Amino acid sequence: VVMRVATIALWLRAAKHDTARRRTALTYVFFVSVVQLGWVVLIFVNLPLAPTMLLTLLLVGLELVGPYVAEHGREGGTPWHAHHIAERYGLLVIITLGEIILGTIMAISAVIDEQGWSVETVAVAFGGTALAFGLWWVYFTMPSGKVLQRFRERGFVWGYLHYFIFVALAGAGAGLHVAAYEIEGVAHISIVQALLTVVVPVGIFMVALFTIYSLLLRQFDPFHIWLFIGSIAVLVLAVTAVAAGASFGVGILITAASPFVVVVGFETVGHRHQAAAL
Repeated sequence: VVMRVATIALWLRAAKHDTARRRTALTYVFFVSVVQLGWVVLIFVNLPLAPTMLLTLLLVGLELVGPYVAEHGREGGTPWHAHHIAERYGLLVIITLGEIILGTIMAISAVIDEQGWSVETVAVAFGGTALAFGLWWVYFTMPSGKVLQRFRERGFVWGYLHYFIFVALAGAGAGLHVAAYEIEGVAHISIVQALLTVVVPVGIFMVALFTIYSLLLRQFDPFHIWLFIGSIAVLVLAVTAVAAGASFGVGILITAASPFVVVVGFETVGHRHQAAAL
């Protein structure tokens, strides 16, 4: 509520001082006010689950539609700074990657409690950390600021598809929490299922990233498709190895190699493809 009240005040200030875009600013005021009022009402109105979920979906829809309506008015939208927006999204990605680091710490603690310091502990520690850095490296191969500065109309597809990036990264961190429970023996799932709670979010991340990249540049590059296939193949290998009897630490190490397939491909060949596309 505090954040939204400040947002409304700033949009009202913008409407007062930027007469050319007053309608755009007031459109933001309208949607932000209505949606936030809806969230507050949901707090205090004790509805059954089904109506609550329905109203939640409606409010989420308004959250997504509001900026689109405001930015596609007759005034032409706000003069947003492409590189600044790209930087903000990048920082949100880094923050979300912290969930993977936290999950790694919990998994390491679980291994130490059960087995003490061992090769398995080192494998989980290195694998979880390498996974976080690999996903970070892969994400920042995307030239978001440069493309959005030239093709601003691609901003909404680029921005809204980031929801899958954030969900996947948070999911991978949660998966490592699940792994900690499995190692401690308190999770009612197998070690393969525990690894899948990490592998599946990483796979979703790779799908989302390649989709955003392709839609951002609007070019089909067969080389990038091969990199994507290679990264997914490594994830399949990780699950297969653990199903065949490998430890969870080995599974995490193989999973961590998935983004580095793309990193190596990009740093050796892919960067030239990207330069040509740009």
